[in-house]
Amino acid sequence: MKKLLSSFIFLFISFNSFGANKPNIIYILADDLGYGDLGCYGQKIIETPNIDNLAKNGMKFTNHHSGSTVCAPSRSCLLNGKHTGHVYVRTNGKDLQMRANPQDLTIATVLQQNGYHTAMVGKSGTGCDTEVGHANTKGFDYFYGFNTHSGAHHYFPPTIYKNDQAIHFPNNKLHTGDTYIHDNFISEIKSYLETHQNEPFFLHYAALIPHASLTAPENWIAKYRGKVDEAAPTKEGHYAGSKEPKATFAGMVSRLDWEVGEIMKKLKELNLLDNTIVMFASDNGPHSAGGNRADWFDSNGILKGEKRDLFEGGVRVPMIAHWPNKIKAGSTNDHLSAFWDVMPTLCDLIKVECPETDGISFLPTMTGMGEQKQHKYLYWEFYEKGGKRAALTHKWKAIQLNMGKGGDAIQLFNIKQDLSEENNVAEKHPEVISKFEAIFKEAHTPSQIAQYKKNKKKK
Repeated sequence: MKKLLSSFIFLFISFNSFGANKPNIIYILADDLGYGDLGCYGQKIIETPNIDNLAKNGMKFTNHHSGSTVCAPSRSCLLNGKHTGHVYVRTNGKDLQMRANPQDLTIATVLQQNGYHTAMVGKSGTGCDTEVGHANTKGFDYFYGFNTHSGAHHYFPPTIYKNDQAIHFPNNKLHTGDTYIHDNFISEIKSYLETHQNEPFFLHYAALIPHASLTAPENWIAKYRGKVDEAAPTKEGHYAGSKEPKATFAGMVSRLDWEVGEIMKKLKELNLLDNTIVMFASDNGPHSAGGNRADWFDSNGILKGEKRDLFEGGVRVPMIAHWPNKIKAGSTNDHLSAFWDVMPTLCDLIKVECPETDGISFLPTMTGMGEQKQHKYLYWEFYEKGGKRAALTHKWKAIQLNMGKGGDAIQLFNIKQDLSEENNVAEKHPEVISKFEAIFKEAHTPSQIAQYKKNKKKK
């Protein structure tokens, strides 16, 4: 009886101290980092000790999915809590932005309304340099970075923004210069943590790395020089050229890993580690652009496809959650989850009502407390490359291509037995195809701003 009473008192004190002391939240988002680019997900060449340590002392998700297979819609799904059949921003595109609150309510707004100071550093996921889409109008008290996606293609930008104030780097020429912007990002993050250490905060670090422009400081390239079977030099164009593209890409990933380590060191230095949940993910699968190739380092692991595909290689992404004494160290789970689950998870975390979303909180999976609800399916639609859509259940994955011309026959994969999506079993399971046809119809609402594009004929 004494033992039972002691346990009850411990749980009661833990619950109440958790409620009274809101946890800080840091969400780190890599750009085009593949499922297989990290050591803890099987990478053999590129070294990522700090992110691996995050997994060693936290939880690794093996069945987590991005919002889309390209940047803008994926980030909208994350911040708005909806999948691409419902979210407003469903494509990449010039001047594309979220609508004003409350039409496109963000995680940041919800947390801001519940006592959190909110910040975004890096690449804005809310829109462009207009009042409606600016991060400060979408729930972020503080913003430092790029407010256009095309601007964020370059690591030596002539201009970035601190809130609505332009900051100029006159010696930066997009691919070269004296200010490597990721140095500034890390300085800003450390300064932010110092300034706001005495209040609950939500910090969203939207890193550029390892997006297509192959650029890294010399010390990170040198780390892999002579250790990789180097590819031919790439030419400069919209993206930077590189004399050592493989070493540069590997160096970029290791540089991002170092930054994660710097953030964790700062949390420890400020005694914030125990009361801060840190989440790490990527916005979509790996890219073959700007001279890079996803197959150089098996960036998609055993998965089929990459960025702009709806096969698992395009949308299944690494995700790690770290929270000392709350999330079991060294744990792994295969809970079916996606970006639109993050908003309900964070609302569940701080015990507030969640706005209407397509998501399900995965807090019970992270903490081991409470009953974990399950998705019936995950859904994606993508408007480029001829248009495509896909849905995933716990057993099956269905993909339909060429939606711009009405849609090809639906491909079906038993994802439990065929994670690499090598064997299309659609002809053997017409009853399953019928179910996915119903899912496609249920999940899709017409978009105001996008339509499926036809495949362009190659000349």
